[in-house]
Amino acid sequence: MVEWTDFERATIQSIFSKMDYDDVGPAALSRCLVVYPWTQRYFGNFGNLYNATVTAGNPMVAAHGKTVLRGLDRAVKNLDDIKATYAELSVLHSEKLHVDPDNFRLLADCLTIVVAARMGADFTADVQGAFQKFLAVVVSSLGRQYH
Repeated sequence: MVEWTDFERATIQSIFSKMDYDDVGPAALSRCLVVYPWTQRYFGNFGNLYNATVTAGNPMVAAHGKTVLRGLDRAVKNLDDIKATYAELSVLHSEKLHVDPDNFRLLADCLTIVVAARMGADFTADVQGAFQKFLAVVVSSLGRQYH
């Protein structure tokens, strides 16, 4: 079980309460697909994602990016039991979709970059620490089925 400080809880909840899911989700996923092009293999039905402009403008990338953030919102609401919250998603990604679990970390890194860019100076080292701790717990929980 993860121990959260009051600052970490408040920070994570604040970030997600102010986040524009329609902007951040698509931006993070499209960044991941461009920076780490091998992740595109899981999105073959999204069409050609041959450059950053096309990927950023792809409506299926945008929709899935929003879905990812709504999924993260579930973890924000269940900070004390993220592993149980993601048990079914872990099985889905492991057994049905066969997603390499390292891709969760890559997407988390891209999400951190996008959030940092949107928050600017408010994304202090302490805020980043809380956010990345949260994402590390999420990534671990999604990868749990793989172990």
